[in-house]
Amino acid sequence: MNDRHNDLLRIRPEIKKHQTFDTMTEEERFQNATLRPVLKLQNPILIAAFVNYANKHKGVFYELSLEKRMQYVETAICKDQKFRNAVKGMLIGQFTVAEYAFYIQNSSKLNKRMMNLVILRLQDQLQLLVADRLSKVV
Repeated sequence: MNDRHNDLLRIRPEIKKHQTFDTMTEEERFQNATLRPVLKLQNPILIAAFVNYANKHKGVFYELSLEKRMQYVETAICKDQKFRNAVKGMLIGQFTVAEYAFYIQNSSKLNKRMMNLVILRLQDQLQLLVADRLSKVV
């Protein structure tokens, strides 16, 4: 029997720091109950995807200052539609059918939240992005 719904929920990490409350909007509740756990689960593939993106763009990212790297991450997610859609697919593919139904009803607001969380997550891990590239060179 296909138990995709429960299988997806079972493998997601629990994030105690971000809870849901009755006063939250539906989008905030979805962000904390679904998006954050999915992002945490997909973190290794998000890092690998960004490193691949940076490498395919002539490795310019690795030559930049810290401030410019932060901007590069934001620009890659916001301006490169192909990369943005790939990242969205990595995350949406981890939604249950019910979560996907909610997502498609609220996709504009949720896409903005999702991409902001991805940007922050990648920016917070800049050392890993650089270290991951260096480990492949050595």
